[in-house]
Parts: sequence; structure tokens; C-alpha cells
Amino acid sequence: MKPHLGVAILLLFLSLQQKWLLVNGDMFIKSRGIHFMLNGSPFYANGFNAYWLMYVASDPSQRPKVSAAFREASRHGLSVARTWAFSDGGYKPLQYSPGFYNEQMFKGLDFVVAEARRYGIKLILSLANNYESFGGKNQYVNWARNQGQYLTSDDDFFRNSVVKGFYKNHIRTILNRYNTITGVIYKNDPTIMAWELMNEPRCTSDPSGRTIQAWIMEMASYVKSIDRNHLLEAGLEGFYGQSSSSRNNLNPGFNIGTDFIANNRIPGIDFATVHSYPDQWLSSSNDQKQLSFMSNWLDAHIQDAQYILHKPLFITEFGKSWKDSGFSPYQRDMLFNTVYVKIYESAKHGGAAGGGLFWQLLAQGMDSFRDGYEVMLDQNSSTANVIAHQAHKLHQIRNIFARMRNLEMWKRARARRGQWLSGNKGKRIGN
Repeated sequence: MKPHLGVAILLLFLSLQQKWLLVNGDMFIKSRGIHFMLNGSPFYANGFNAYWLMYVASDPSQRPKVSAAFREASRHGLSVARTWAFSDGGYKPLQYSPGFYNEQMFKGLDFVVAEARRYGIKLILSLANNYESFGGKNQYVNWARNQGQYLTSDDDFFRNSVVKGFYKNHIRTILNRYNTITGVIYKNDPTIMAWELMNEPRCTSDPSGRTIQAWIMEMASYVKSIDRNHLLEAGLEGFYGQSSSSRNNLNPGFNIGTDFIANNRIPGIDFATVHSYPDQWLSSSNDQKQLSFMSNWLDAHIQDAQYILHKPLFITEFGKSWKDSGFSPYQRDMLFNTVYVKIYESAKHGGAAGGGLFWQLLAQGMDSFRDGYEVMLDQNSSTANVIAHQAHKLHQIRNIFARMRNLEMWKRARARRGQWLSGNKGKRIGN
């Protein structure tokens, strides 16, 4: 290719990308105060987790499972999915060594984004894992050790400059990825609702929370230096820290170095997140005590998001495992309803709760991915009905706010027309 022809093609590509952005700019979900906004109206969403989407889609023969999951989700009114945009080292990696990527796996993620767009589902893409599954911070630390860094803890992921450089490169690579199916760079694609810095970041070596606080500040600033289109969240579970000692009694008895208030006050973090697994956190308690804990846990976080953080809140993980002693579908439905009522009551009154994502959605033929928390929407279970009912209720709220917005716009336009007619009374109009 001749140099001048290459430049011309590049300029044409950039021009088309810019025009695409101008047309689709309103399709990005934004935050305004305590609300998510889409096309000028508050956005409330019922959704799900499906960490496995890229992993499965990397094998073209398995992609129908991804399509089936999105199809069933859409049919049940779900509109947001949270999934992994990482797989570091190990088996079937996305990033097999620092800065080197498996194109077949990346094409799997391209397919996930394209299918989500096809079914009208927004994505929250998580960029790293606190745990060793799919690599996580342990893999990053081991990569740095292999390059001569003396590191004593996986928590050095948050402190070591070499490790942080590896992670920043991954951020840059994901955000600038050109989707081979849609032709849209990820950072320009409104199908993506938000980036998540890490799935459940924890730094037990520094319970003061200062290490995680500094890391989130640095990484949030870096993400925003590349991408101003998308929302960003930290991936927090919601544990309270030193900045809100009066709330610490709500924590389920452990301190993992995060601080719900301080971490989410960081300017680059657009919305707060909370997880809730009372069956894990209070495993020795009975079902009623677990539900009571969850009710108080969610009330506190919704209030704090609204009145202290002044940011929206997403309940990004919750569920109940059928592996729990004495499990019944009724117990799971009760837990889902507890979460959904909190979200609905907040949303109905214009509050900070923007939605909830249950863990986890599976499609048929995925028995190896069962972890006890899975939900199969196409089995017409009582839980699937609970999920669909919540989606319907939140959709009604969105419609009400949209009608109110349209009515207000009509009133303003009518008022302007009246002012114009009054100002031009008696004047000749036209030729």
C-alpha cells in the first residue's frame, strides 16, 4: 500500500468513526447525580452476571450458547449483563503474557459485544480479577516476579509499578480494541455501559484501605484519560471502612481493605456497587437472619449512595446457592424479591438504586459451569418469573419518567411558542 493511500484510508476511517459517534452519542448511558440516564431519561435495569461469555464464545461452535443466553435474557426483559474482559495466563488465556494477546479469545469477546448489541443488552466489562480463577492479580504478580521483581504478596498488584504497568497496558488494549464483527472500537461502543476496574478488589495486607484507595484513584484517572464515553466503577462488594466507622457494624465480620464511602467518592468513579451473599457471609445463620442482614445491608448502601455519595448504585452481584443446607426454590425467590423490592421502592421514588444483577445466568448444555447459583431462564421456574416481573416493573418506571420528560419538553416548547407569538403580535410574517 502506498503511504499516501494508507493515510487517506486512515482519515476516512477516523471520519466514519466520528460520524458514528455523533449519531450514537445519546446511546451511551451516563450518570447525572443519583441517576443513570439514557436518551435524557432515567435508566433502571434488571440484569444478570455471565462471566463465561467470552470464554465460551472463543470457540465458534459454542457461540449458539451465548446467543441463547442473550435471547432468553431479552425475552425476560433483562437489559444489562456483567462479564469478564480478562483471562490472564493459564488455560485459554486472553492475555497469555504481559501485552501479548490471543486473537481467537479476543474474537470471542467481539462476538459477545456484537450479540449484546443485537439483543439490546448493555454490558459491564470487568478488567481484572481479585482471585486466581482466570489468572487474577496472582498471575500479574507472577509475571512481574519472572521479570526480576521481588514481590512477597499478591497484594503487590496494587503497589508495584511494574505490575501496575502491566495492568494499565491491559486497560489500554481493551478500550482500544477494534471489534472485528461490528467495526466499532470498544471505547466508542454504547453497547458497553461501563468498565469495572476489578472483580471484588481486596487488599487484606492493608486493612486501613489506603492501598486500595490510591490504586483506584490512579486507575480511574488512567481509564478516563483514554475513554470519556463510558461509565466506570471499581467492582466493590460494599464493605465499610474507616471513613464510615458508624457503619462498620453492618459488615459481615471481616475487613478486606476496602472502604465503600471513600473508594466511591473518587471523582473518576461514576457509580457505586454492592454485592450481597448472606448465605456465604453468614453461613451459620438461619435463612430469616440472612434475609434480615441483606435488607439492612441494602438499605444502608442505597441511602449512602443517595445522601453521601450522590451517585447511582448498582447491586452487581447477589444470589442463593442450591447447595446450601435446606435449600428450596422458595428461599431463593424470597432472596431475589428482597433485593428487587429494595430496588423498585428506591426507583419508584427517584432514588439512587439503578438496578440489580443476579449471579448467574446459564444456557442449556453448560453443566460444567454450574456453581449452585445458576439460573436457567428457559426452564420457566418460579425464579425466572420473579426476574421477569421485576424487569417489567422497572420498564414501567422508565416509561413513566420518559412520558414526564416528553410532557415537560412539550410544555416548554408551547411556552416558547406563546412568547414568540406575543413578541411578534401585529407584525407581518413572510413576504
